[in-house]
Amino acid sequence: MTGRESQKKDLESLLRRVFKNPLDGIGAFLLKLGLTPNHITLLGLLGNIGAAILIGMGQLRWAGLLAGLMAPLDAVDGAMARLRGTSSKFGAFLDSTIDRYDELILLAGLTFHFFKIGSLAGVMLTFAAAIGSVMVSYTRARAEALGFQASVGILTRVGRAIVLVIGLLFAQALLSVGIIAILANITAIQRIFAVWRQSKAG
Repeated sequence: MTGRESQKKDLESLLRRVFKNPLDGIGAFLLKLGLTPNHITLLGLLGNIGAAILIGMGQLRWAGLLAGLMAPLDAVDGAMARLRGTSSKFGAFLDSTIDRYDELILLAGLTFHFFKIGSLAGVMLTFAAAIGSVMVSYTRARAEALGFQASVGILTRVGRAIVLVIGLLFAQALLSVGIIAILANITAIQRIFAVWRQSKAG
């Protein structure tokens, strides 16, 4: 799934460089088992579905642990694709699509959790976080389709995942979705302005 690696964000790129050797080792081991990058992508999805179920049950810390274990799989599948020396357009498409599902499924679990405990603020903030998550991805995808660059922003996907997992592990879910709700939407606005500036410069 190397196709998605052409426009890496700073944080994600840094993490991949720091953990390149262990990721390559894990990737090589999984390839020897006969697994493919797409298998790992789908395994991550199943794990996040499990984490969302745990959130709905009120087991936030266990959910955070499981989601935290699933998060590196997105880097593992990329390492596997690189080690195989092959690039699949469908694999890149599947990986990006599942990334969106992973995040929104966890937010759906949080929406149910906040609804169950009667937290209207939690429900609304989680909804705002979901909007920000979708818009961050959409603004970049739409910009690139039109020939612009829109990878800027203060809270990209890796940052959102870290904030969400930490919030779950410390049972501070309301705080984490609040941070994501604010910063993800600011990121989307940053990308809109970045494209606007590029359009004026052109």
